[in-house]
Amino acid sequence: MCTEKCLPQAIDGTGVTRRAALAGAAAAGVLAVPGAAQASPAAAPLTREHRGLQDLTYPLSPSFPSFADGEEARRRTYVTIEDDGYYMQEWRIVEHTGTHVDAPGHFTAGGRLSTDLTLDELIVPAVVVDIAARAAADPDAVVTVADLRDFERRHGRIPRGAAVLMHSGWGAKVGSVQAYRGTDADGVLHFPGFSADACEWLLERRSVRSLGVDTLSIDPGVSEDFPVHVTLTGADRYGLENLANLAAIPPRGATVVVGLIPFEQGSGGQARIFATW
Repeated sequence: MCTEKCLPQAIDGTGVTRRAALAGAAAAGVLAVPGAAQASPAAAPLTREHRGLQDLTYPLSPSFPSFADGEEARRRTYVTIEDDGYYMQEWRIVEHTGTHVDAPGHFTAGGRLSTDLTLDELIVPAVVVDIAARAAADPDAVVTVADLRDFERRHGRIPRGAAVLMHSGWGAKVGSVQAYRGTDADGVLHFPGFSADACEWLLERRSVRSLGVDTLSIDPGVSEDFPVHVTLTGADRYGLENLANLAAIPPRGATVVVGLIPFEQGSGGQARIFATW
């Protein structure tokens, strides 16, 4: 997704130790990544008490729904084992296709870019706000402040520095570009997202680090001016789009790990994202 609207603003973060990151990855059977020097409860190591590990990433393919025609990924075989002794593909991708990150610079002029986001920002506690029942009846449903207050009554206060993830059930539609976009006869898109009020509330009241969705955009499909993107990136926070399997992780208590590809001058980009708890 792209627009020229922008609002630069401010910054906030938590830390994670190298030891915690290494221990967590080793116990999960995945590659470890080094972290920052400051310890953080957001990146506690996987221990015997941690029983969950869930991939939140869709495989990237030319058939994965893009926000607009022409943004689809493209690939071709570059060399083959038979002809060249090894196999390799060539890809043509835009940074905002598939499961990906919106860096602050995606919507905010002068905002930080992919290489500027630090590990302590990309390994954070996660909460999942479930609006799937409402979205099944209304494709334009959004996460509201009332939803957030109801979540906290049920599950406790949203942690400072968290990634707040919307589960709308939209992943069931990912096999169809038409259904996933929700395009109507007039070409208007219809899929759930966050409301601007909810975004502002989470930034001002809970100092969240990120918003994530299981749809094409953190703004709902019908949005024309993308206020959630503008507000979130203007506050130097990042977005996560096209997340998979959000129904499989608990409403709170998980840690999300965002393996963002550090594209030089990147406005964001593809990421391997997973949750542990």
